[in-house]
Amino acid sequence: MRLRASLLALSLLTAMPTVALAAAPAAPAGSAPPCAGGTVFEDRNGNGRRDPGEPGLAGQRVSDGRSIVLTDAQGRYALPPGERSSQFLIKPAGYRLAARADSGLPDYWLNVNPSAPPPLKYGGMPQAAPGCRDYALIPDKRAARSGDLDVLVFADPQTRNATEIGYYRRDIVEPLLAQRKGRAPLADLGLSLGDIVHDDLSLYPQINAVTASLGVPWLHAPGNHDLDFDARSDEDSLLSYRHVYGPDTYAWEEAQANFVVLDDVIYLPGSKPEYIGGLRPEQFDFLQAYLARADKRRLLVLAMHIPLFDAAPGRETFRHADRERLFGLLREFPHVLVLSGHSHAQRHVYHSGDSGWRGAAPLHEYNVGAACGAFWSGIKDAQGLPDSTMSDGTPNGYARLRVRGDAGYALSWHPAPSAGHALGAAAVANEYLRLYAPKALRKDSYPVRGVYANVFMGRDDSRVEYRIDGGAWKPMRRVEQPDPALLGENARDDASAQLRGFDRAAPATPTPHLWNAGLPTDLAAGEHAIEVRAFDPWQGEQRLGTSYRLIEAAP
Repeated sequence: MRLRASLLALSLLTAMPTVALAAAPAAPAGSAPPCAGGTVFEDRNGNGRRDPGEPGLAGQRVSDGRSIVLTDAQGRYALPPGERSSQFLIKPAGYRLAARADSGLPDYWLNVNPSAPPPLKYGGMPQAAPGCRDYALIPDKRAARSGDLDVLVFADPQTRNATEIGYYRRDIVEPLLAQRKGRAPLADLGLSLGDIVHDDLSLYPQINAVTASLGVPWLHAPGNHDLDFDARSDEDSLLSYRHVYGPDTYAWEEAQANFVVLDDVIYLPGSKPEYIGGLRPEQFDFLQAYLARADKRRLLVLAMHIPLFDAAPGRETFRHADRERLFGLLREFPHVLVLSGHSHAQRHVYHSGDSGWRGAAPLHEYNVGAACGAFWSGIKDAQGLPDSTMSDGTPNGYARLRVRGDAGYALSWHPAPSAGHALGAAAVANEYLRLYAPKALRKDSYPVRGVYANVFMGRDDSRVEYRIDGGAWKPMRRVEQPDPALLGENARDDASAQLRGFDRAAPATPTPHLWNAGLPTDLAAGEHAIEVRAFDPWQGEQRLGTSYRLIEAAP
């Protein structure tokens, strides 16, 4: 029997078209040979089993994170398992996957660990004998409809305990569920950009149950707070994560866009800091193999945790050599969007020659704000939810990505309902921007006080204008300064003899999306209206108003 199984595996290996196929490991003496293959089939009734009349699917791609193999005409593939490996199917456009019974996550992977795992606090990847894996692809009726692909994007939920999972549920997930209309899905796909939890990996089942309640197929990238910090090497630092979420680097395809999810956290045990942004050699092998056949007409979305730009001035926070190599692989793709997290702030970066990008147009990276904002900090509202405004003045929340069939896309930021409630009477806000202006000025005083506009999705070239009392629109000036509303909250924390919340508000740092204009004091005494408008390239013109009072004062 062992000889027959070995011959069958060998015949499959030689029959399959392959991309960078890895060699099979030798079986230990006296043991059964590992299963080296399976089938990808069309699950027409969606029951997860291959029934009569359900054909195998040719040309489907299965990977171990380094190599990619293709199924033959009968839907068969061969992929020898490796040590502590995560095998996965690259989901093609036009199909969907069933949810895993243990987590509600899409069922597209198999972990293989024939040897005893290293001892880790959170268990790592349990020992499991190599087994055959068949992958069921369910025809997606929604794929036949025309329209945009709607993607929910969460960065850094970063829950430390059950209380913060409750914040995540009440502040992010339940408001989304309230938007559901009938049986229509909230979105076509969901992405979490790392730091799913904050070091306590035992919380994964609880937070997954909350996310799964959205009823959306959900993909995850790992973050630096998802590591096994008792692992001795980068190779073993995501074993507990992979036990729950499967591969840390993989691809997923929809009709409008291809998604590549990347672990870009290199664990450096014993160093300070203990990690740096970068990619491993086998990830480049996978990217090279995948991109060689990827459809360049679709938008290519790279989802990762650590930004590609250097977040700390003068310090390499993502390895430049890895970034240059990645940019080289992407150069011929005309439609690329990078989504990153980690910063607990948000900004748009357009990579060009200064950072090694050599594409025909600048490469857009959207560094997404955190679902937990400033780590679930700040004073609480009447419902017990912390303010959690981020250090750049952006309220905590989530993003949406909409992708058209022509590879065009639109981005939007959606603050949590509780966000910004603590920032004082001088601030007013809507979903798109916050204004901060003095409530009263002395008439004819020197005009040094002004109005500030924090445009949450603002870019360096955003057009932001203001007017007073319905007069002519005038341009506002972009300034890289701390958000004054958050500075005020910092001052209130400092002045309080008691803690105003479990954690203080985030310290205000210079934000790249803040605009300023002076307020005239030579108008008539009384109330004057301030109106600001910002031109969002994706959501259109957005307006918000406030006012200030000029007061006659005797010397």
